[in-house]
Amino acid sequence: MTIATERESPVLMTYSKTRGLGALLTAFMKQRRMGLNDFIQRLSCLAFPLPTRLQILVLTLPSHPQPSPSQQINLGPSSNPTAKPSDFHFLKVIGKGSFGKVLLARHRNDDQFYAVKVLQKKAILKKKEEKHIMSERNVLLKNIKHPFLVGLHYSFQTAEKLYFVLDYINGGELFYHLQRERCFLEPRARFYTAEIASALGYLHSLNIVYRDLKPENILLDSQGHIILTDFGLCKENIEPNGTTSTFCGTPEYLAPEVLHKQPYDRTVDWWCLGAVLYEMLYGLPPFYSRNTAEMYDNILNKPLQLKPNISNAAKHILEGLLQKDRTQRLGHTDDFEEIKNHVFFSPINWDDLTAKKLTPPFNPNVTGPNDLRHFDPEFTDEPVPSSVGCSPDSSLISASIKEAAEAFLGFSYAPSMDSYL
Repeated sequence: MTIATERESPVLMTYSKTRGLGALLTAFMKQRRMGLNDFIQRLSCLAFPLPTRLQILVLTLPSHPQPSPSQQINLGPSSNPTAKPSDFHFLKVIGKGSFGKVLLARHRNDDQFYAVKVLQKKAILKKKEEKHIMSERNVLLKNIKHPFLVGLHYSFQTAEKLYFVLDYINGGELFYHLQRERCFLEPRARFYTAEIASALGYLHSLNIVYRDLKPENILLDSQGHIILTDFGLCKENIEPNGTTSTFCGTPEYLAPEVLHKQPYDRTVDWWCLGAVLYEMLYGLPPFYSRNTAEMYDNILNKPLQLKPNISNAAKHILEGLLQKDRTQRLGHTDDFEEIKNHVFFSPINWDDLTAKKLTPPFNPNVTGPNDLRHFDPEFTDEPVPSSVGCSPDSSLISASIKEAAEAFLGFSYAPSMDSYL
């Protein structure tokens, strides 16, 4: 087995030790903003030979045949026929993705603020991602009982677009704060990791594997608590010993078994937790390289390198979470209970944590819903598209758009009155 040397991969180091790391971080941030599909398409076009051990990286996502009308099951417990885009004042763009935008919106009737995720049906169908969107909607419906998962108020659709009406969280992405501060002190990293682990443990208890943990999908609320969002890559119905095999995730955080295209289980989330903890402590993911092929080779073959400026407990949990053999990884035997009981979390009272009785180590100090200081200006400077607040004229809807509408039967959702009692 060939091991890449430190000389070949000079990026695994603390941010304060090296000149020019600012440029590296900038390149890293631009690269990770790419969606996985776009990244794969670009990678497949690169004209350089890959080492033999990287032949696994012919990264073609499995195609999902479009369901026939008989397979388009209405998944909704109830519909939401009265909701419409014109119910909202759309104020600012606060996020962007492959299929649409997230907007800050104020409801016209009650003046409440929401984050409304608006997705283009045609874009989803073009990439055959409708199953992931419906999975995201299903997972959101199950999140109402956990304090560190974003909540869905309701969802609705027009002939052209899907709308998720979500909790508005304005403390900023963890990615945004890491970008500004480069890394966190260990107590702060421990607090965030504990809240993230609690959210992952809850999802696992519902037989859901998250599969896309990264700082961009971790938000801070107005008090500084973690809120996990974006459930598009979640896999439902994975029993404690069950596995799945779809190649998906974000390049910097892919576990070795995913790269090997082997069946993987819920321990893939614990690998990602280790990668995020490492990034919080050191400023970069554990096996990062600007050269993607080299980064994948590092993930598969390079031993974990830990600098001496963290505690022994932190080193031990990183070694456990970032174990390349998933059967030896921390969390493989007893899932979240193993994580909770690790010595790294000995300062954490887990009951107080889930009750939000522990004071967060950082307060975003937002003044109210209109305080957007923790959102990237790349988003907030973008004009709000006028189309997001409009319903298309039914007389002008084409046959292809009507066909697209049928692919999302059951997307609309309104909670029962019991959920408010």
